[in-house]
Amino acid sequence: MFDDTTRPLKYLLDPMERASEILFGLIMVLTITCSFSIVGAGRSEVHEMLFAALGCNLAWGIIDAAFYLMSRLSEQGHGILALRALRGTTDPAEAHRIIADALPPLIASVLPQTEFEVMRRKLNQLPEPAAHPRLARDDWHAALRVFLLVFLSTFPVAVPFIFIHEARLALRISNAIAIVMMFGCGYEFGRYSGFRPGCVGLMMVAAGGSMVGLTIALGG
Repeated sequence: MFDDTTRPLKYLLDPMERASEILFGLIMVLTITCSFSIVGAGRSEVHEMLFAALGCNLAWGIIDAAFYLMSRLSEQGHGILALRALRGTTDPAEAHRIIADALPPLIASVLPQTEFEVMRRKLNQLPEPAAHPRLARDDWHAALRVFLLVFLSTFPVAVPFIFIHEARLALRISNAIAIVMMFGCGYEFGRYSGFRPGCVGLMMVAAGGSMVGLTIALGG
């Protein structure tokens, strides 16, 4: 919220964020493995495909981690500006509105004005916020986790091509592993969001497969 420069690491990536990062990595690697022609493919072609999949997820893992850090800077900067606006107004109603805008709508809707006033006074007693947003150690740790989730999601799908010499069989096992991982991501999302986990898992498999197909069809 206001001047949110640090958060406990366990809250930096909630279950939905983790599932999203894994799903993103899966879609990227499946785009490469599913467009790979197994007809007449030898070990050299398989190795090229594996390097392409690893390189793709390596690049996107770095990009996704960078975007995460940018979002953290944006959140902190917004919190600093909100705190300054709160301290810069002498109108209690305006201060209460600023606080309400920073809270989840459901919580803000049930809080009495007395609670807003208590929060206003406590916020005014906080130390002066930093002049600019800055990244904390936990932010860098979370960015590393984002990178690892995207990059490491490549390996379970790529492993069959490393140990199985028959390309067709390796592709089938790879796709089966990807389906299980997609289902797991959907199951976690459903459990976290209050939906039926099994149904959401199946929907995630269908949605993920559709996105992979669309990406391949568009030349991705």
